[in-house]
Amino acid sequence: MTESSVTNMTYGRDAFIACLLGEGVSRMFGNPGTTELPIMHALSNYPEMGYVLAMQESVVIGIADGFGRASGELVACNVHVAPGLGNAMGAIYSAKIAGIPMIVTAGQQEQGHGLTEPLLYDPLVPIAQSQVKWATEVTRLEDLTRVLHRAAKVAMTPPTGPVFISLPGDILNMQGAVDLGEATRIDVAVRPNDETLTRLAEKIISAENPVIIAGHEIVRSNAFECAADFAHLVGAPVWQQTIIDGAHFPSDHPAYMGSITRFQPVVRERLEPHDLMICIGSDALKMSVYSEVEPMPPGMRVIQIGQRDWEIAKNYACELAIRADVRETLNALIPVLKEKGGSALASKARDRLDKIKPHNWTAKKTAKVKATLPLRDTGKLKPDWLMMRLSELLPKDAIVVDEGITTTGSINDFLPYTDKYSYFGNSSGGIGWGIAASVGVQAAQPDRQVVAVIGDGSAMYAIQALWTAANLKQQTVFIICNNQGYSVLKQRLKSFHNNDTPIGMDFNDPPLDCVSLAKGFGVAGERAVSPDQFETAFANALAHDGPYLIEAMIS
Repeated sequence: MTESSVTNMTYGRDAFIACLLGEGVSRMFGNPGTTELPIMHALSNYPEMGYVLAMQESVVIGIADGFGRASGELVACNVHVAPGLGNAMGAIYSAKIAGIPMIVTAGQQEQGHGLTEPLLYDPLVPIAQSQVKWATEVTRLEDLTRVLHRAAKVAMTPPTGPVFISLPGDILNMQGAVDLGEATRIDVAVRPNDETLTRLAEKIISAENPVIIAGHEIVRSNAFECAADFAHLVGAPVWQQTIIDGAHFPSDHPAYMGSITRFQPVVRERLEPHDLMICIGSDALKMSVYSEVEPMPPGMRVIQIGQRDWEIAKNYACELAIRADVRETLNALIPVLKEKGGSALASKARDRLDKIKPHNWTAKKTAKVKATLPLRDTGKLKPDWLMMRLSELLPKDAIVVDEGITTTGSINDFLPYTDKYSYFGNSSGGIGWGIAASVGVQAAQPDRQVVAVIGDGSAMYAIQALWTAANLKQQTVFIICNNQGYSVLKQRLKSFHNNDTPIGMDFNDPPLDCVSLAKGFGVAGERAVSPDQFETAFANALAHDGPYLIEAMIS
């Protein structure tokens, strides 16, 4: 403790804001209630802390999630007591899966008052505990900043993720001498030792037909370019991890194949020719719907590099399990591979890349564009044509936030990944994330055009996010793909159960009117039912001063 860090008679609420600013938090996202009024009172003294209001707690967390992904910053959210935290829990789950460094706080009733179990009261820590890295309640003013600094350190230390703090009103309104303290960050940018690097290089060189699985730690460690250099050096095909939650590898690279998918028989087929799977910052074949087919071929050797110990060798044993930073590891590994592999490795890599070229993402895109072009002649908006045309019309450096569900496969077939922020997808599968996250992404990247592709069902989970986009005067373009139901569920009902009579999967009686909803939230928009109308609508959206919604009627 230093004398300069101790202030006389500081309110807890002021210490709270000052401490967050010291931790690098630039914006707070929230939906306040009476227990958050002390924080709202203190914010007027700290104009440098921006406050973003959202109209429901899951939307709060979703917007903060997007901001965290697109900025790399620690984010802070406040929600209101037990019901507010309960509303937020699904979105906190998504933030956990995505590894968003996030401090979630909820105001709590004053400690003495809580004993009477007043309206809205419930113990908050047990509610949050299952979905965060750490959860606690502040019980003394002198502990407030210590708790905040610990929370920030925990949230920002890989594997990153959300933490939770319960803030009783009496703590925030109390005065005392408070040590503001200082931020601590644990240096995790470590590489394996020389012996491990040598073993790693030897295993890669000895492999007859290696394959690379690229994951989201490539983005987190800023390894976009060196991952591409590694793949070129080895000449191995690169598949994006099963859950497409970001742009993890440059799509124009000759080794890039696209997403490996979550469909176990397809994954098995794609991996069968290979003898070594190198997981770079990815989990090993995370799946969704059950299948009797084991996605991992028998005898496959596995190497995993990353900082999420839980994911390493979770389901499949590893010959080498390396807990280290992806960028530091690859930068150290590449010269070792060049030295030990020499001209023999270079020759193998050239041959491998030549074999890959007719089947890589670029080749598949060319073929799919050719097959998709005639769909325009139908006069209707088909998902493949819509995503193809959107990828062509996007401005340079645009960012796509995707929760289109039925269009996700298509957009990843057409959309080029030019940098680590090109694309953001739903990592958890919990719908309602995308429309909120796009607002956060745009807030973090105000100079880039954000386009959100959202399914009609997904949009209804968090449509209130449109108001925040309008309130912030963002330029986000929202494309709601309206097929009047949960089409994915219908397809799976038919595929998995041979049942073609869906119940509870349509919402066409009455039909949704997303344009009218958008206008009610202060967002301009129009409906498109044909290719020509979509092209006109998208041009209108880009030219419009403010957020714009296009309701694309998919058929």
